[in-house]
Parts: sequence; C-alpha cells; structure tokens
Amino acid sequence: MGTFERIQSQIFATTCTAGCHTQGSPFGQSSGLILDKAVAYANLVGAPPKNAAAKADGLHRVKAFRADSSLLYHKLVIADGHHSASYGSPMPLGGQVITNGELEYIRRWIEAGAPEKGSVVDTSVLADRARPVALPFTPLAPPAAGVQLKIESFNVTPNFERELFVYRRVNNATDLYVDRIETRMRTNSHHFLLYTFENIPALIRPAFDVIRDIRHPDGTLNLVNMLPMGFHVFFAGTQTPTSDYRFPSGVALRLPAQGTLDLNSHYVNRTTAPITGEAYVNLHTVPAASVQRVARTLNMGNTDLTLPPRTRTTLSKTFRVSDSTMTIFMLTSHMHERGERFVIKVSGGPRDGEVVYTTTDWAHPDMVNFTQPIVLRRGEGLTSEITYNNTTDRTIRFGLTSADEMGIIFGYYY
Repeated sequence: MGTFERIQSQIFATTCTAGCHTQGSPFGQSSGLILDKAVAYANLVGAPPKNAAAKADGLHRVKAFRADSSLLYHKLVIADGHHSASYGSPMPLGGQVITNGELEYIRRWIEAGAPEKGSVVDTSVLADRARPVALPFTPLAPPAAGVQLKIESFNVTPNFERELFVYRRVNNATDLYVDRIETRMRTNSHHFLLYTFENIPALIRPAFDVIRDIRHPDGTLNLVNMLPMGFHVFFAGTQTPTSDYRFPSGVALRLPAQGTLDLNSHYVNRTTAPITGEAYVNLHTVPAASVQRVARTLNMGNTDLTLPPRTRTTLSKTFRVSDSTMTIFMLTSHMHERGERFVIKVSGGPRDGEVVYTTTDWAHPDMVNFTQPIVLRRGEGLTSEITYNNTTDRTIRFGLTSADEMGIIFGYYY
C-alpha cells in the first residue's frame, strides 16, 4: 500500500469524510473540500485554499515538499498559536484529533513531495498512537482600556451541534471607540460572532443575559429563538480559536452609549462524550480625540429573493452610494445553506465590474481586508451576484429562518 493510499484509507476515510468532507455533505459543500477517494488527491496537492488568510500567505492545501506551506498540515495541528494568521478552526471539528503518528506520517509525506503513488514514509511512524493534548483553556485577560464580554462555559452534549445567542449590555455610560477586537474561545467552535440590531420590533427583541438556543435537544430548530437573527447587523466575528482584528490606524468603530451586543457561539461535538464551550471578546478602545475616522458597518441586503424548486438561480442587485465618498476596508457576506457562490463587484467608476470578493462557503464566509480600500463615490456602488441551488420541492424566498434564504453584504467603511 502506498503512502497516500494509506493516508486515504486510515486517516481521511475514518476521520475526515465521515459526515463532513464527502460529496453531498453540507460541510463538504461549505468548505469546498471533498476528500472522497476518487478526488482527494486532486483536491489537495497543488490546489489553492479557499481560506483568504492562507491564500494571502501563499499556502496550498498541500504544497509538495513544504508542510509549513500546506493548509492541510496547519489544520491538523491543534496547538494554539501554531500559525500566524486566521486559518479557521483546527480539524476535525468537534471530533477526536488524529494521533501523533498520523500527523507525523502526513508531514513526512508532504516533505517527501506528496506523491500520489509509491511508499515514501516508513509505516513505523504510525506506531505512536498517542494523541496531541491541547493546552488548558486560558480566558482572555480584560483589556487595559475597553470592555470585556463573554459567554460563560456551557455544555455541548455528545453528537450534537449547539448554537446559541446571549444578548449583553455593554454598560458604557458614554460612546466607545473600538480600534481592536480580540477574541478567544475553546476548541471545537464553528464560529463566534457579535451583532447589533437594526429596526427590530420590541416583541422580538430578546431578553438580556438569557441563553437562546436555536436547536431543541432533539436537534429540531427553535424558530422563536431564530426570529431576532433577521434583524442582525454584523459587528465582529471569527472562525478561529483566537483572533485579534485591528482597524486601520486612526480608524475606530463607535459603540453608542448604553450599547448592546448579541453574542453568538456555535460548537460542534462529534464525539460520544460531552464537551465544553466558552468564548471571550475584548473591545479595546481609544480616546475619541485620537480617532480620525469613525468606521461604520456596511449592511446591503437583497430581500427580493424567489428561488424556484429544483432550480439553480443567480440573482444580482446593485446598491448605490448616496454619500459623497465611501471608503470600504473590509467585506464579508451572509447567505443560508442554499447559497453556493457569493460574488461582490464594483459598480460604476474606474473599477466598474471588478470582482472584489468571492466565497463559496455560506457557513464560514471570508472576511476580506483591503490594504488598498475600495473608494466609492456618489452614484457608484457594489453589486451582489449570488448563486443559489434550491434542491427542495418548494419555492424559497427571503426569510428569517434557515429554511429561508438571505443575501447580505456586510463590511466596514468610513
């Protein structure tokens, strides 16, 4: 048996393709990585990653002779801080980590050129059946200047995905100016997001400090708890255990006095034992006098969605700028599980038609930071071009639950 064949049968088939990176799985679709036997090698070796940070760092999914430049290897190392950028959660998400021997076997295969055929690694390496142990979780220390919010530790039952919200008061007597957002969470987290609300009716606005699960214990959706999601406006977020987002120099996000934030945590447990979730966020602040530009949250949503049954549909909408100038320095997107591809293009001006954002991952959309911001003038704008695949027997329209669809451009600008 060749080295890659052994990796496929003993590691991928038992750890990666069981319900995740396999054809037809929602995780396979959202990640874009299928590791079924017929396609795994072609989808890995020399293939570009979808993760924007890994792509910017010059990584491939597997780069022959370079484990340190192979996203596969980085994703299998669970040590906190192993990589310098946000490459997403370690894998397998919510499952048992691979053994030390299996990790070393993969590393040596990559360093030997990652061949599809032939034996290039001594199988004795696999004898090490011990598994890496993550360091104990250490909560974030509160910021020297700013506010800390958290979701206290909670239980995730075996073979269950738990996603919950907690609405928090920031307790700021005056406006805060946030120039850095630092997060830390326990492993096996799918994401940690922070939202404000826009135009939410009083009857739907959630109570403070109450955990709102979006799934009942039997896995069915709690539609009542999902209703506030339709009025969310992105504030900050991450998919990786630790992150540290810093705004451009002199730019800060204003959080009005008596501010509130809806904290959202999603954990996956694919094991037979309970796991623990926990998440912290530090909003680092600066004096108002040091802020040259106040960042704003971009929120451009297309609510005119009609997706016929058993049909793939592409919908476009252009959002024009009414301000004299809008300088965009971050873009991300939001769609539900029928969304296959989200493209953002510049509309009008010297960059008319230029594609500035693309993602095929509805569950983990990229947050793209622009070193050269996108400058839009009055009358110019952004166009969302979204491809949906409605595989159901019913027409799907815009709505607030996961059974409905959305198409929103989020971002930061000044």
